[in-house]
Amino acid sequence: MLSVQAERWPIAGAFRISRGAKTNADVVVVELTDDGARGRGEATPYARYDETPVSVVALIESLRRDLEQGLSRVDLQSALPAGAARNAIDCALWDLEAKRTGVPAWRAAGLRAAPQAVETLYTVSVDTPGAMAKAAAAASWRPWLKLKIDGHADVERVAAVRAAAPDARLVVDANEALSLGQLAAVAPGLAALGVEVIEQPLPAGQDAALEGYDSPILLCADESLHTRAELDLCVRRYGCVNVKLDKCGGLTEALALVAEARSRGLAVMTGCMVATSLAMAPAMLVAQGSTYVDLDGALLLARDRQPGLVATGSILQPPTPDLWG
Repeated sequence: MLSVQAERWPIAGAFRISRGAKTNADVVVVELTDDGARGRGEATPYARYDETPVSVVALIESLRRDLEQGLSRVDLQSALPAGAARNAIDCALWDLEAKRTGVPAWRAAGLRAAPQAVETLYTVSVDTPGAMAKAAAAASWRPWLKLKIDGHADVERVAAVRAAAPDARLVVDANEALSLGQLAAVAPGLAALGVEVIEQPLPAGQDAALEGYDSPILLCADESLHTRAELDLCVRRYGCVNVKLDKCGGLTEALALVAEARSRGLAVMTGCMVATSLAMAPAMLVAQGSTYVDLDGALLLARDRQPGLVATGSILQPPTPDLWG
């Protein structure tokens, strides 16, 4: 049987990027039950990709009959496009299979060993230099900080953060806010401040301009990468790709995407939307061996789903079966 519902989880404070701010994480949870076993998956509808909780629930409901008749993960890949709806179902199917067979999801996924703990980046929302410095100081004990920027006073922002958190390793994320001219203007200053990665500097669809650009900092595709279909373009423009289950449509595609990206010489960041630990849990399989891990979505909430991932600072422990997998 299929159960699907939209849920709202409050964020601790606000989450601000170049496109706007939000104070709640709106997620959709799928539950599939079969012969006493229950599998769950969680996804985050994203307005950037023309998704809403209503539209995602409707897409999932459109497959109710097929799912209740045993639609497989393989068939799901062509039944729905990449996105939040397919992600929620795909992850629920992985979990259901694990619960039904007793074979953990990591083993079914072909991992050589059980997932190990990973160290996640921690996000500082875009704000004034002073406000970002204050937030960074409060999180200065964390090994990695990810700073949101928007194309205005970005070097000043990062300089303020660097002064407040001198030992933190830094990633910045523009969320498509820069032009090539702006990127070229700020990149040397960001490099001098120790920034190691710039995520999605240019808008997706306009990043052909990156071909031939000699960046002093590793560039990572986010909005420009959804599935393996975009890798041909990304490999010419970026040195790293951010793999998110909500973009690629679930764990099934994510695992294939990571394998192909690595075969092409790309570094991999395992990313997430702001959501509960149920959404982070399957991504922990993708995170194994990733160059960068950005699975702080549940850490940004005022409260998390229980049971959730166990976090000691920025160290996330793999999920237990009662959460997922």
